[in-house]
Amino acid sequence: MLETFDEVLGLSLKSEQLGFGQMAARAAVMYVALIFLVRLAKKRFLGEATAFDYILVVLIGAVAGRAMTGGAPFFASLFGILIMVAMHWIFSATAQRSQIFSHWIKGNATTIIKDGKVDRDAMARSHMSSDDLEEDLRSKGVKDPEQVDEARLERSGSLSVIKK
Repeated sequence: MLETFDEVLGLSLKSEQLGFGQMAARAAVMYVALIFLVRLAKKRFLGEATAFDYILVVLIGAVAGRAMTGGAPFFASLFGILIMVAMHWIFSATAQRSQIFSHWIKGNATTIIKDGKVDRDAMARSHMSSDDLEEDLRSKGVKDPEQVDEARLERSGSLSVIKK
């Protein structure tokens, strides 16, 4: 059976030696494996993601890409991806139960507007320009910050707005 995997996926070949069929087989196996692994991860990591979630996506892409092209051992890479998804799941579960841990790995929301007053220091700490704020407010149907009871730059990077 291992010989069949080796032949179909080209496991013992260098990347330059992989044929079209072997690359196609690697792509198909990796695609199915990634669907399974991503389903194991929490649903939010592909939605309104935080930096914590994006790190997982980037790492999965990097490791999967190297495995598909023969730059890294195929099954060892799949195992590495499984470990990253498991760690992400454990960290997410821990963050759900511990506010301190959640703030440590996901960050905090930053209040940008309170009672219609813009906090310029909070904007500076968040590297948010006035143009960014105006754009975000317009997307929420707000012309003037004075119309806002509270606006927060969320951990995902989006601005949430509560109108007066």
